[in-house]
Amino acid sequence: FGVSVDKDLIEKFDEYVKSQGYINRSAAIGDLIRDKLIEEKIKEPENVSFGTIVFVYNHEKREINDKLVELQHNYLDIIIFNTHIHIDKRNCIENIVVKGKNSRIFSLAKDLRAIKGVLTVKLILTDINP
Repeated sequence: FGVSVDKDLIEKFDEYVKSQGYINRSAAIGDLIRDKLIEEKIKEPENVSFGTIVFVYNHEKREINDKLVELQHNYLDIIIFNTHIHIDKRNCIENIVVKGKNSRIFSLAKDLRAIKGVLTVKLILTDINP
């Protein structure tokens, strides 16, 4: 397996390899290929992935806690567990670990975004079999 790459690009890549702590280019290339394959796999609605949904919300918003609990009960088939942390007197952050069909995970993230008082939602998915 050989690759011909422009000198400027390979110099930048070598800087990346070093900055990320890889022992060689091959290890870095392998990770980049895996990441790209996973990125494509998690786009497919019927594929199963696992990951986390992190969201911040204002717990003083009327009935938000009840809405969040009800929503999470609607997704018990994909939620493995969650953590709740108080950021300050008004805001909280939750981390929901999920595993299931991508369509269900995307739906949960979308439903979280729709709740008034939810400030940010970040979805991170991955797979061990790219």
